[in-house]
Amino acid sequence: MKSVLLIGMGKFGRALGQRLLDMGDQVMIIDKNEEIINELSSTYAEAIIANCTKLQTLSMVDVPSFDVCIVAIGDDFQSSLETTSILKELGAKRVISKASTEIQKKFLLKNGADEVIYPTDDLAEKIAIKINSYNVDDFIELNSDYGIFKIATPENWVNKSVMDINPRKKFDVNILTIEKPDRKVVFPDAKYVFKSGDKMWVCGHTDKIIRFANNVK
Repeated sequence: MKSVLLIGMGKFGRALGQRLLDMGDQVMIIDKNEEIINELSSTYAEAIIANCTKLQTLSMVDVPSFDVCIVAIGDDFQSSLETTSILKELGAKRVISKASTEIQKKFLLKNGADEVIYPTDDLAEKIAIKINSYNVDDFIELNSDYGIFKIATPENWVNKSVMDINPRKKFDVNILTIEKPDRKVVFPDAKYVFKSGDKMWVCGHTDKIIRFANNVK
């Protein structure tokens, strides 16, 4: 379970917030629209009506206590930029901010964002998965239960073969592709030996792969 501060409850913010709740996270939401907060307040651990472009406002929230802060403000880039900067100033561990253009992305990164996202139909699902997984670099949803994940090869797999590890039997993980710095190995056979820096694209049940990714070393 992660603790998440979610600022901006437009269409994308709502989709992301609901997915985070579905995954068991504790989510505090903030929006300047009183009607929106009143509508959603019973769903979240805490809901606040506030303008987050004010340092004094966000100072009342224990920003460093959250695992991640997400700026999902949709239609006011200046507010998004200021909020991002203030969160970092207050000691946010990780700030993810929403952008609409490459220029916005550059400004957000320069002003404190650790990661910048471009909203798409499936992005809420991807962000929720990444927030709740330590080792997942990317994710493709196949349906509500299954997906394809890009994961760093565990350290204790290095210099061992697929046969030695037997990931399908031990972890219920199916390896589709190994990404190496210079090439890709599609459907590696049992003799393939894992190397440091390998990235695996694996397929399986979403909950099982997240559990696997969070526990292997």
